[in-house]
Parts: sequence; structure tokens; C-alpha cells
Amino acid sequence: MKIIILGAGQVGSSVAANLVSEANDITVVDQDGDLLRDLQDRFDLRTVQGHGAHPDVLVRAGAEDADMIIAVTNSDETNMVACQVAYTLFHTPTKIARVRAQSFLDQPKLFGTEALPIDVAISPEALVTDYILRLIENPGTLQVLDFAGGRIRMVAVRAFHGGPLVGQELRALHEHMPHVKVRVAAIYRQDHAIQPEGDTRIEVDDEVFFVAAPAHIRTVMGELRRLDPSYKRLIIAGGGNIGTRLAKALEPNYRVKLIEHNLKRCKQIAEDLERTIVLHGDAADQELLLEENIENTDVFCAVTNDDEANIISAMLAKRLGARKVMALINRPPYVDLVQSGAIDIAISPQQATIGSLLKHVRRGDVVMVHSLRRGAAEAIEAIAHGDPTSSKVVGRRISELKLPKGAVIGALVRGDDVLIAHGETLIESEDHVILFLQDKRRIQEVERLFQVGVTFL
Repeated sequence: MKIIILGAGQVGSSVAANLVSEANDITVVDQDGDLLRDLQDRFDLRTVQGHGAHPDVLVRAGAEDADMIIAVTNSDETNMVACQVAYTLFHTPTKIARVRAQSFLDQPKLFGTEALPIDVAISPEALVTDYILRLIENPGTLQVLDFAGGRIRMVAVRAFHGGPLVGQELRALHEHMPHVKVRVAAIYRQDHAIQPEGDTRIEVDDEVFFVAAPAHIRTVMGELRRLDPSYKRLIIAGGGNIGTRLAKALEPNYRVKLIEHNLKRCKQIAEDLERTIVLHGDAADQELLLEENIENTDVFCAVTNDDEANIISAMLAKRLGARKVMALINRPPYVDLVQSGAIDIAISPQQATIGSLLKHVRRGDVVMVHSLRRGAAEAIEAIAHGDPTSSKVVGRRISELKLPKGAVIGALVRGDDVLIAHGETLIESEDHVILFLQDKRRIQEVERLFQVGVTFL
């Protein structure tokens, strides 16, 4: 596909990195020449310096025959106008815009051919907030991914000593829980992927990805580790868009405190939130954390716009006795550095955002993509179309499919029914297929499997 990305910041550069590796023709537009030169040094792509919403700049970027425009500059207004220009002047088929302001997102009538012709409005802040919410609602998880409208979930959890399944073969899972439908989709041991088979043994510290219905998540987790009690007391560091959204979503069911260093912002947040206690101060102030009973806090979540501040405050909170600490980290090298160390969960906004973009780039009818393992792996929801003569998957058993190495089908959703996959499972037309791919570089092999002719959806 020929794709134009407007904005070479954190989101734009991570989108470019993901898409350029899949043989797409990528052009990145930004006003900052240094950012563009850095991208050109790292990736095989074109760059154009200029304002992304200006028609002459879009012409230089190749908008006249582009398949897609992804507007992810720091300005909502620039992104929205760029999509309007692309639609009016160049009839660009797919237009995606990053929209951060909630006041825009609250007005769905704004987005459509009658008004602003934006096919997809994405809000990284909303996506990150949802990501953190699922982690808090499912204590002890490393990732919680929804598919088929939440009817099936893929969960990542670390195996601990003492879990009933730890040290045993995978086939024992069904002996322990004969009435629970579950499929282990992937295992990572010391960062190396292991293809799960019936005789694969789970070891301490393995990162296990499994697929199950939401009602069975806790039961399966109990096989891999001692279950964490539900969280009650939370401290959020940072009163920006993410921190405020998170507090608003959590305050009906949890006891929430929010720390913000800007006094004016504190007063504004305190008016917006109903039950959250808003504190003015530095989240890395040891005395403040002790005063607020950090040792009795279930989750400390640092979501300021400063990576270093998030890391330091989360590490301090952990040392002072917080049960679980999470830190929002924009720079990928930092994520690798702190994950599974003093910080329990490092949250990457790019990883939370990229999936919502990738599903619009995938060939075939792909309705959901989750980027995993810092972009190396993916979990995909694809819809099978056609019949046995026109499709490579419809009318075939899973054991008959020519899946690429490292690809595992975890479940099928057929109407209202959720079917955990096994070798004899037959795929029917319109089934939603939940698939884990260890190596994202083999995505084209998966796309070809689910194509009925060449389509771009």
C-alpha cells in the first residue's frame, strides 16, 4: 500500500517502523527536518518537509495516488484538516486521524463524509487508558486483549512457583479443568518463543499467553500462579489526559488518589472528578508518598509525560511498599530496561496505539490487531470468507491449514458461540478466527490464507 504519515513524533515514527517492514511504500511528512533525517537514516522510506495539511505539501508526498493517509501530528486541527484536504482534492480512500481532545470525540457527527471525512479517529490517550483499566480489573495480568466485542480474551500472565500447572505438561491443564475451555497460544521463556504443544512443560517465570472466555480468566490464572486479591486502593501520578481519564473511570469502584505537580491543573482536575482525592505535589517525593500510605496502596500508576519521572516515582513507590507499580514509557529502549525489574508493568503508548492502525492496513478482512512483545508479535482477529473452492481456510480443519511457523489459532467466534480451537476444528464462512503470530514478519503468509481475491479493508 502507498501510505502517507503526517507527523514524525513518537506515534508517527512507531507507525512508520511497523509499516515499512511490511513492504509498504511509506512517506512521512513533518516540519522538523531533524526528525525526518533520523527516520531516513533508520528506515527505507521517503520524507517530505512541510505542513501536513497544506495541499502543495501533500502533492509532494504523493497524495494523488495514495491508498491511505495517517494524520498523527500533535495538532488535532491539523490532522482533521489534512483528512478533509485529502478527501476533497485527492479522493484518498482511507483517512485516519489522531484526535486527542475529548470535546471532538464526544461529537460523532463531526466524523463522516457529510462533515469531516475521517474514516477512523484514534485517541492514543483513550487506548492507553483502556489498556491500563483492563490490567487493573484483572489483577496479576501482564496484558489483557479483547476480541469479538469482548466475548473472548487473550491474557498474558507470568507463571509463579506454586502454580498447580508449573512444572507440568500443558495437557494437564484440561485434566485440572475439564469444564473450562482454554488454549495456550504462546509461551515466552527468557524472551525466547516456545511453540506450545501437549508435552510442553510450564516453567517458573514463563510468560504464558492463553485464550479463554472472560468468565474463565481467573480460573486459568489460578493454574499458573497464586491469584492476586482484587485491587482497592490506587495512586495515579500525573494529571494529564491519561491520568484524568483513568481516575474518572476508576473512581466509582476504587479508592483513587491523584498526584499532580501543577497547582492550576490540580484545581481544574478536582472540579472534574467527583470522588478522587487530588493532591498537589511531586510523585517522587518520599514524604508525600509515605503520608498517603503508599505501603497500603495496591497499584501505583505513573502516567506523566516524562519517562524519567514515571520510572523514578514508580521505582520509589515499589521500594516503599506499593504492591504493583506501572509506568507509562514512550521510549522503547526504556521499556526493555525496566520491564520485569523494579517496575511490574511498563506501558508503551505506541504499542497500545499501533494495533488500531494496523487493522486498517492488513489485507483481507482483519477486524482487530494487537501488537505484542514490543512489536515483534501480533494477535489478530480475521474473518473467514468464501467457500471451500475460493478460500484457503473455509471448510478445512485447523490441522489441514498451512500456517506459518509460530502461528497458533486460539479460538473461533461463530455467531454467539465461542469455540476454543483444536486440530479437528472446522472453519466455516464468517467465523472470526483469533490467531497469535510469534513473528510479525510472517504476517503476509497469514494474510494470503484469509484472502478471497485481493482486498484492502
